[in-house]
Amino acid sequence: MKLKRLVITFVSFLSLWMVTGCSNGEVQAEKENTDFPPSMTGRIHVDETEYEMEAGGYRWERKKGSEVEVVQTDAASPNQIAEEFEAIQVEPKSPIDIEVEGDPDISVYLWNTDGKEKAVPIHNNELSAPSDAGQYIYEVLAEWTNGEVSYTFVLEVK
Repeated sequence: MKLKRLVITFVSFLSLWMVTGCSNGEVQAEKENTDFPPSMTGRIHVDETEYEMEAGGYRWERKKGSEVEVVQTDAASPNQIAEEFEAIQVEPKSPIDIEVEGDPDISVYLWNTDGKEKAVPIHNNELSAPSDAGQYIYEVLAEWTNGEVSYTFVLEVK
C-alpha cells in the first residue's frame, strides 16, 4: 500500500513538473518571437551618474526550426556617432563602470581620427579615464552567445 501511494505521489509530481516546464518554455518562445532582434541597453556610470551609450551596428541570430535567422545592421562608425554625441565630462583617471543588459562579454576600444586605435584594458567591466586632458572616443563591443552590439561613448577629460 505504501509503495502504491509513493508511486502515485511520484507520478503526480512528475506530471505537474512537466506541465509547468512546458508552459514556461512556450511563454519564453513567444517572448523571443516578439523581441527579435532584442534591444539591449548599454550604460556607463561615472561618479554615481548614469549615461546611456549610443548603440551602433549589431548582429543577432536565432534558430527557427531547422533554420537560423540572422539580422545584421551596418551603422555609422564610432567616430561618426561621436560627432552627434555630447561628451561626458570626467576628471583624469576617473573610474568608468560599464553596464550592458544581459551580462555579455565586453571588449573596449579607443578610437582616433583614423579609426580604431587600440584595445583598452578593463577589469570587472571597469576602465579608467585617461590622465591627459582631451576628448576620447570609446567603442564597447558586447558579445552574447547569439549576437553582438557595438556601443559608443565620448569622454572629455578636464
